[in-house]
Amino acid sequence: MLLHVILASLSMATGTGPMDAALEATEAPDTLRAAFTVELRSQTARHVYSFDPRDPKGARWKLLMREGHDEELDAVAANWASEPAPDGRLFPDDLRACLGQTVQVNTEGHAWRVGFRHHPNYNDNEFDRWAAERLQANALLDPVGERFLQIDYTLPKAVNVPNGGKLTRYNQTYILSTEPRWGFSYVSGFAIDLEARAAFKRITRSYQAEVTDVQFFFASPEAERAFLDRQAQITEVSLPTGFGAPLR
Repeated sequence: MLLHVILASLSMATGTGPMDAALEATEAPDTLRAAFTVELRSQTARHVYSFDPRDPKGARWKLLMREGHDEELDAVAANWASEPAPDGRLFPDDLRACLGQTVQVNTEGHAWRVGFRHHPNYNDNEFDRWAAERLQANALLDPVGERFLQIDYTLPKAVNVPNGGKLTRYNQTYILSTEPRWGFSYVSGFAIDLEARAAFKRITRSYQAEVTDVQFFFASPEAERAFLDRQAQITEVSLPTGFGAPLR
């Protein structure tokens, strides 16, 4: 039994095996873009938006449907729409840096459970850096398909926050899917649920997002050709010597 436990849980380098392949799948080139529809939901509202970077500026982010009222959800959508490239949220390209060099892996079941300490990255804000020291992070990895399926951040116990008050609950989940043509991983859904208390106030934030109708394409035909040329060079280098030579 002890040997089974040891084999089921082990430390693994992120730059090897299915872990490295899964991380590589999250590292889409900067020239890959996406048009998509996203549904934002809370307990009191449901909004549906579409985004297409090929449309003229000012018309790329569109409201398709609105039910209910939630100022928090309005703020979330407005913040997302104001970004230079809202489709950038679909590409988890900094995951390798966040995981660090080694992780703890439980290999039981059809999906490996990867435990890690979030390493702050260049695009993390002050709260991200503070939270990284306190949140438990886990990822689900399909070792056969070599793709990440889900990433979770959880607060194990209530903590005092730097500006006063206490964060009593924090759960954040990202769902990852694989785009069919080039095989890159992308964020197809996320959810956040938190509660904080300060000055006799209770602050909650709870909403989910589901991304659908995703279309992936390169920013230009030249960018797509450059990507395909690089892929062909990588494949050529990785083939063993003599591959394809006629039998004698």
